[in-house]
Amino acid sequence: MTSPASPVLVIGECVADIVRTDGTPDVVHPGGSPANLAYGLARLGRPAVLLTELGPDANGRLIRAHLESAGVEVRAAEVARTPSAVVRLDGHGRAEYTFDIGWTLPPTELDAPPAAVHLGSIGAVTDPGAASALALVERWRGRAQISYDPNVRPALMGRRAEAVRRVERLVALSDLVKASDEDLAWLYPGEAAEAVAERWLALGPAVVAVTLGAGGAFGLSRRGGRRQVPAVPVAVADTVGAGDSFMAAFLHARMAGTDLTGCLVQAVTAAALTVSRPGANPPSAAELTAALARRPQPEAP
Repeated sequence: MTSPASPVLVIGECVADIVRTDGTPDVVHPGGSPANLAYGLARLGRPAVLLTELGPDANGRLIRAHLESAGVEVRAAEVARTPSAVVRLDGHGRAEYTFDIGWTLPPTELDAPPAAVHLGSIGAVTDPGAASALALVERWRGRAQISYDPNVRPALMGRRAEAVRRVERLVALSDLVKASDEDLAWLYPGEAAEAVAERWLALGPAVVAVTLGAGGAFGLSRRGGRRQVPAVPVAVADTVGAGDSFMAAFLHARMAGTDLTGCLVQAVTAAALTVSRPGANPPSAAELTAALARRPQPEAP
């Protein structure tokens, strides 16, 4: 059995994001979708353990110090060099990625039961490490809440049909699934996001949430039906880490027993705070609470 103080186990990659904008020097930010999520959870006061890989280099030290500064427990297998990604920003702050990354996570045992297990992004689809990650998810399914975010990176997903097979297997193992409309458009070209979310819900999750960028987000729940909330208007610095901040806030709220609408409101508010400043810089609990107090609350259904 898990206790309220049991941590969330987050499985996946750390990445040094080398942010490149024309006319300015490169800036290195700690990144990687699972790492961002673990950091976001810890910033909200939710204990988190990150199972990952890091190199014995400056980028690895930067990322570890960043995560530990928020209270994340980092359990990292050592690799030759820390994975990296060149992040190019367009005039609207939207990010495009070029990766230098591998994922070789060895089989791992846990010291204590987690409250939840989160898997996603590159660590969920890149072999041989993906097999070790999947084994942990299968081991803890039914004893801990499982959450999943495919965070599609087309350059690393391989053939689309195989990527869809892997993604749908993890959807079926999960209690909570989050994806962006862009993720769904790559996985299922020409299909409406709503139709895909309904199909995913039928595979087994209790909740499927879909982010819509400036359109906010919607969620489907076996118990709560469909809910949608608008985005929070902000001046965008960049979109790096926005989806991870959304996922961290949504998972944190759900673990606290918040209803679907409340989870969506907290998540889009956290994402808005993140895009308003450079890099994957999710809000603290105090920042999110203050932002929520300023936001008009949706009417109850």
